[in-house]
Amino acid sequence: MADGPTNRSVFTKDLSAPDPIPDEAIEAALRLMRDGRLFRYGEDRAGLSEAALLEQEFAAHLGVRYAVGLNSGGCALFVALKAAGVAPGDEVLVNAFTLAPVPGAITHAGATPVLVDITESYVVDLDDLQRKAESSGAKFLLLSYMRGHIPDMDRVVDICRRFGLILIEDCAHTMGARWDGRLSGTHGKVSCFSTQTFKHVNSGEGGLLATDDADLAAKAILHSGSYMLYAQHKARPPLEVFERHKYQTPNFSMRMSGLVAALLRPQLVSLDKRIALWRGIYDRLAGLFDGIDNLTVPARSEKEAFVPSSMQFSLTGLSATEIQSFLKECDDHGVHIKWFGGREPVGFTSSHDHWRYIAAAAELPRANEVLRGLCDFRLPSGLTEEDCLTLASVVREAMQQVTGEQ
Repeated sequence: MADGPTNRSVFTKDLSAPDPIPDEAIEAALRLMRDGRLFRYGEDRAGLSEAALLEQEFAAHLGVRYAVGLNSGGCALFVALKAAGVAPGDEVLVNAFTLAPVPGAITHAGATPVLVDITESYVVDLDDLQRKAESSGAKFLLLSYMRGHIPDMDRVVDICRRFGLILIEDCAHTMGARWDGRLSGTHGKVSCFSTQTFKHVNSGEGGLLATDDADLAAKAILHSGSYMLYAQHKARPPLEVFERHKYQTPNFSMRMSGLVAALLRPQLVSLDKRIALWRGIYDRLAGLFDGIDNLTVPARSEKEAFVPSSMQFSLTGLSATEIQSFLKECDDHGVHIKWFGGREPVGFTSSHDHWRYIAAAAELPRANEVLRGLCDFRLPSGLTEEDCLTLASVVREAMQQVTGEQ
């Protein structure tokens, strides 16, 4: 904290630092490396691979029948789209606030993203979704729970039912989250998760796909690159389902490695503990941010049990120049904040204006306004009470410096 009226608070921790890999995961990875069989399949393999075990455990965690390990969350999205029946030329509805791999996966599948507006709470605008479902004739909705924000899933499911939309859930930021008690990833036909370093479980890169649909699961396994060794999967459909698809389903070679799965299995066991840590940190910071002028943390539904491994807020009443000054003040004092309203993409952060391969992206008046002031930073699960106080002081003092208010 600041020592006096002329001193400024300085945050000294790295918000981008990932949580360390637990010892159990390191030991599992070492055992696998000593064995040498990092590839998940083997023509003469005894027992189950780490990847097959992870899929079985993840399916049980979600309460679904089938799970498939992929080599990234983006690959999980692409495979889910293809296995769900998306064909070249199809239109796929997707909310405008998301990350570049999401419209990228749609384009990779040969389809066209149709962007749907968002609300001040950063979730899909359900009225615009209904309008575009009706006007576009699209049959697929790729719903991105960007930064862990979940819309009213009762209405989402109802809209999908009424307009015949196949719901594909992008749960990269909602592993372990719930809507009205129901786990994120269990509302649609298929769901996709990421295990990239900054997600809720960390393997550097990796992805998981989950579904109750036997034909979709079989196609996803074949697409992932199982060759004809799909029987080695544990959370898979009966073998006769593969007979319907094995000659028509291309191998995209996007499977998860055994080493990735070995790193993930112990982390999945401890996920609930980390969720509790993130929620405590988020709630504390939200309280500390309350009352900072020109800064708003949106209220969240009581039905939404979210997993806040990052935090978002909106800057209001500031010009673009003032926002940039605020961000620089924060950065100069140790708090690096990402901004979705920048003219150019920076690092991982981009917005629909930067995806110029998408047609008619300008028809998003609310998204444009919301993203103009939307800021974001990571929440390492090891932040302490002192860290939260210092971080909030940096943000408050930066705002005071920019607005001239004390």
